[in-house]
Amino acid sequence: MIKLSKMTDYAVVILADMAERQNAEKIEQTSATVIAQSTKLPEPTVSKVLKLLARQNIINSTRGAAGGYSLNKAPDQINMAHVITATDGPIALTACVDESTECCDRAQNCSIKGQWNPLNRAMISALENVSLSEMMRGTR
Repeated sequence: MIKLSKMTDYAVVILADMAERQNAEKIEQTSATVIAQSTKLPEPTVSKVLKLLARQNIINSTRGAAGGYSLNKAPDQINMAHVITATDGPIALTACVDESTECCDRAQNCSIKGQWNPLNRAMISALENVSLSEMMRGTR
């Protein structure tokens, strides 16, 4: 079973909350505290996710009393591949795909080594074609 981490799940919930808030209230900046209260997620977890998203330029982070977080792009321009990469690292179905330094102990004798690349690229492409807006459709 392919399963995303809780951090990725939380990231989508947080981004959806930010998008809804920015659309409904025209707020430029939102604090981690406000997001935590709205999403019912622990504030330390929200802060950690926000930092991961800011590092990947999915959101903007502004320090100071009037600071906070805001989406860097419109929700229809934020794709799930980018969010997953921000929270979980590079997307790969197995350890032995292009650009991976990991491999199992059977790599030398494996006839399938490297053959996961087309499937991995297809999965990344599919995730790139799902936007935050699409993920939010059921919440409106």
